[in-house]
Amino acid sequence: MRVHHLNCGTMRPIGGKLVDGRPGLFRRAELICHCLLLETDTGLVLIETGVGTPTVTRPAEWLGAGFVRLVHPDSDDDLSATTQIRKLGFDPADVRDIVLTHLDLDHAGGLVDFPEARVHVHARELQALEKPIDRKEASRYRKVQFDHGPIWKSYRADGEPWFGFDAVRELEGVPDVLIIPLAGHTRGHAGIAVDTGDGWLLNAGDAVFHGGELERKPHIPFALGFFESYMQTEKTARLDNQRRLRELVSNNGDEVTVFAAHDATAFERLSQRSRL
Repeated sequence: MRVHHLNCGTMRPIGGKLVDGRPGLFRRAELICHCLLLETDTGLVLIETGVGTPTVTRPAEWLGAGFVRLVHPDSDDDLSATTQIRKLGFDPADVRDIVLTHLDLDHAGGLVDFPEARVHVHARELQALEKPIDRKEASRYRKVQFDHGPIWKSYRADGEPWFGFDAVRELEGVPDVLIIPLAGHTRGHAGIAVDTGDGWLLNAGDAVFHGGELERKPHIPFALGFFESYMQTEKTARLDNQRRLRELVSNNGDEVTVFAAHDATAFERLSQRSRL
């Protein structure tokens, strides 16, 4: 298997190091949408989609005017998954399977660019989209992003243990890719693990917002931590899953590489390593 690291959406909120932890307060922070393109024996698999091509021409409609004002996403077609896939020499139509950690607009916004692909997601997350429990849950999902009618394949919370996590499932028709329940940020949030043949890659999605949360003494930039808490759906589950992710990194970091979906530092490190 070959793994390509793609940034399919750069967001630049104000706050500098209070958001991304990098030096400089009086600048815009940098958050990214870390996606993976897998070359497998059965075809191309995309893990996460980023914000999608409609962001280029109609960002307020596609992402919501409030979101655009808050995070200032780049309207750059070079960041779309389809453009990057073409630059790698592939046809986006050859992406037959998409795997999502959850259905927030910056993770599922590009589904529309792959209308024929099967979309793998946790069953609780699909339920949250279709039958939200309250107005806050309903507001996090952008209906316009799903109007094309995605081809869903959902997974219940049962399965086998994996490095201390329960109910882990291998995806149907997608070998060497696992879906791992990591509820908290959303009620159906999941991590996606990939057996690269040279160790595991675990996209933890928004189970953590910053790489510092995976360290023995966890830390997160102040403003980003506030936003993480504000967006959580299940606090107890989120904190418990963060603890288990830290234990995974501490005990099995030589076997499993864990990254947060919006951490630009982790993206730069992993994408550089993949090119060596």
